[in-house]
Amino acid sequence: MNSIALQITLIALVTAAACVLPGLFLVLRGVALMSDAISHALLPGIVIIFLVVRQLNSPFLLVGASCAGFATVLLTEYILQTQRLKKDAAIGLVFPLFFSIGIILISLYTRTIHLDTDMVLLGELAFAPFDRLHVLSYDLGPCALWVMGTIALCNGLFVLLFYKQLVVSTFDPLFAACIGYRPVMIHYALMLLTSMTAVGAFNVVGSILVVALMLAPPTAAFLVTDRLKPMLITSILFGLSAALLGCSCAAWADVSLAGSIAAANGLIFFFTLSCAPDKGIIASWWRRRAMRRALAQEVAQQHSVR
Repeated sequence: MNSIALQITLIALVTAAACVLPGLFLVLRGVALMSDAISHALLPGIVIIFLVVRQLNSPFLLVGASCAGFATVLLTEYILQTQRLKKDAAIGLVFPLFFSIGIILISLYTRTIHLDTDMVLLGELAFAPFDRLHVLSYDLGPCALWVMGTIALCNGLFVLLFYKQLVVSTFDPLFAACIGYRPVMIHYALMLLTSMTAVGAFNVVGSILVVALMLAPPTAAFLVTDRLKPMLITSILFGLSAALLGCSCAAWADVSLAGSIAAANGLIFFFTLSCAPDKGIIASWWRRRAMRRALAQEVAQQHSVR
């Protein structure tokens, strides 16, 4: 493995770890679609700031993306407070609105600029090592590795420091409020971290892979164990495995890195769905088969006694 391939793999691994940490709690809270909403709703924020600064490399683009992502969360929460719609319906109404606004702005004002929907949706992990971080005369490596490493560290510290609050507010928000944990504040902090993670990964891997990394490893881990700590560790391992497998397959077949990693996430999920020891399809089929046999034997014994 050459230096560029190693850097790409490291960026993919760090990005996977950063995305999995908030993704697990999104899945457990029943707002998994929020990762899709935020990753798509970043588009109008990016385009609006670009129309102001006219620079694709401006750090203000990340600020605009973060504002758009958090605005998605606020608008979704406002709709939920009306008690007219459920979570999935509210999220499904908000993010197409934001995403369509971004697409319209791109179509109207950025036709001559390299800012299009393919770039936004897919990203390009292969180019990440060439955007370097220079301090004085020293080359400190790819910017994406530093950005995603910092985000992964922030997510890890948040989960470590507020683990009890996250657990209680996820499974019993009323009890969390009674003991002073402030579940609303924990929720908004989690959504803010999700927005930051999506914004950081957005420029590196695109929105499709952000959604795949936030949802596939945690849902696969949920099929393996019911305990939260093992679930957290398992989801991280699944995310890292998908990143390694996707990078290896992309290098072997000379195909898209983001597409390969997303496909690897899907393969890991469906393999786990089939082979999980308790909740897997094969295990469920085997239990039903054993129950039918036991029932048949019991009926046969009763008839033989008669």
